[in-house]
Amino acid sequence: MKLKSGKELEAFRKKILAKKNPDKPCITVCGGPGCLARQCLEVRDAFVNEISSRGLADKVDIRTTGCHGYCEMGPIALVFPEGIFYQKLNVKDVGEIVEETIVNNRIVKRLLYSDETGRQVKIEKEIPFYKKQMRLLLSSNSKIDPHIFEDYLAIGGYTALAKVLTGMKPTEVLEEVKKSGLRGRGGGGFPTGRKWESTRDAKGDIKYVICNADEGDPGAFMDRSILEGNPHSVLEGMIIGAYAMGSNEGYVYVRNEYPLALKNVTIAIKQAREAGLLGENILGSGFGFDVKVNRGGGAFVCGESTALMASLEGKPGEPRAKYIHTSEKGLWDRPSNLNNVETWANVPLIINNGQGWFAGIGTESSKGTKVFSLVGKIKNTGLVEVPMGMTLREIIFDIGGGIPDGKAFKAVQTGGPSGGCIPESLIDMPVDYEQLTNAGSMMGSGGMIVMDEDTCMVDLARYFTNFLQGESCGKCTPCREGLLRMGEILTGITEGRGRMEDLSLIEDLSGVLKDASLCGLGTTAANPVISTMKYFRDEYVAHIRDRKCPAGVCRELITYGIDAGSCTGCGQCLKNCPSGAIEGEKKKPHVLDTAKCIKCGICYDVCKFDAVRKE
Repeated sequence: MKLKSGKELEAFRKKILAKKNPDKPCITVCGGPGCLARQCLEVRDAFVNEISSRGLADKVDIRTTGCHGYCEMGPIALVFPEGIFYQKLNVKDVGEIVEETIVNNRIVKRLLYSDETGRQVKIEKEIPFYKKQMRLLLSSNSKIDPHIFEDYLAIGGYTALAKVLTGMKPTEVLEEVKKSGLRGRGGGGFPTGRKWESTRDAKGDIKYVICNADEGDPGAFMDRSILEGNPHSVLEGMIIGAYAMGSNEGYVYVRNEYPLALKNVTIAIKQAREAGLLGENILGSGFGFDVKVNRGGGAFVCGESTALMASLEGKPGEPRAKYIHTSEKGLWDRPSNLNNVETWANVPLIINNGQGWFAGIGTESSKGTKVFSLVGKIKNTGLVEVPMGMTLREIIFDIGGGIPDGKAFKAVQTGGPSGGCIPESLIDMPVDYEQLTNAGSMMGSGGMIVMDEDTCMVDLARYFTNFLQGESCGKCTPCREGLLRMGEILTGITEGRGRMEDLSLIEDLSGVLKDASLCGLGTTAANPVISTMKYFRDEYVAHIRDRKCPAGVCRELITYGIDAGSCTGCGQCLKNCPSGAIEGEKKKPHVLDTAKCIKCGICYDVCKFDAVRKE
């Protein structure tokens, strides 16, 4: 049905809610990419078949939702209305859950979460991973099916849009966003309201509103998960923004490697059009706006605003100089506003709850919550949403559960491949835009990669430098040649060919990249190198002066050997050595021939008696 007014929207919502029984059991199965890789759809189908075979199809709802966040524990299912959290499911568990929980109202204890003390936790929100979070954007991911339009309306979807179109002037919407303190969640954190204002005030009758869903940071999946799990929240934010800026046409730029996000946002756009929430005369307001989807080819540089717009125009994804702002001349040289997925999804929350509510969350300069992808050497990998100002220690240890295998925390990189590495000495630092920048890193889109004592910081800097060198568009010389040369120097250091004067050369190159590169990829590319040299300079010196890798990672700088006193002669290292470098008789100490050793580390990994030494 096409909704022609705010009253019709509310009437339709009430009709949906009237059909819902809050006490009716509902099983929501996480359908995020992590759980998909672990056969969550087979688990979902098993629930459907089990419920149907028991004649309970009319008494139990089943939903396939977006990512629940706790990727480490997938596949995950929640049983509402209580919110019982079942983890690491497989098809064989389904019958027991239906029998015990749905039919007999009992808990399947073996499928509950258990903390390190063995205490079992029944309800999702009481699990340590979720307990300290403030899930404003992610909370709906575990409750609604992104393919069911009515699910979004049932949780209050498009109430903010109705409020704006039926009772607020564009200038009032703009002021609300400005006063909220919302800053862009995709990079440098520019104030969103000021960005909108520049686009609104720019000359020209045609203006564009763009959603940047080209999330390309290694280990980052925040925007993808929002777009997959709750695409209508992003569309609603875009429509409100378009109304405030006087735009009638928008684009969602999604990288083609995200097929689920691409599928779900396409479905959501079609549903919004059919409901009269996109197109001409939205809710009878006289305002019209529509959205198209553009698929990106996977170029990391297209996350930069001008490169993205060039790609939208069908040109190579290359940035341009910043002296002309995109708010004045962007897509097809017309005023254009670009925000990322998370930024747009915050807009309906601000309109519904008020700018004062949003401004009351976070720190003085960084308002609201931030979604991070918590990955790397961490027990609880997944998506977390926390208020700005929470410390790294709380995120990594209270929510993330700390470092596995009893290892020591060493550093965390924030902000993606162009972010810096923050050491253990700064772990009590509050996370906001200014604090991260002052520490030599940045907020970026929200990637957070945790490293333990076994991480080589020089090798890490080499990896990210080579990644960025490969993703550079090559348009400007500082980025194209500077990253190539920096990667060569870092590779030489990790391979034992480094010189002490290389350190000053790297610093000089970093300064050139920062000052002379055309876009943000080049100007921030040296962050991983500069931050690791600042906080872990001793590792660089050890690689160069001592020809040693303290973390035992750089293959050319380590040697393996077998301690005869610890070796039991079990033969595991001999059996698994691919180069035949190990000899020895059963139950007698073995010997490793360093001339044949290819330093693969398999012997070190398979030895259960710590007899293999790595130096």
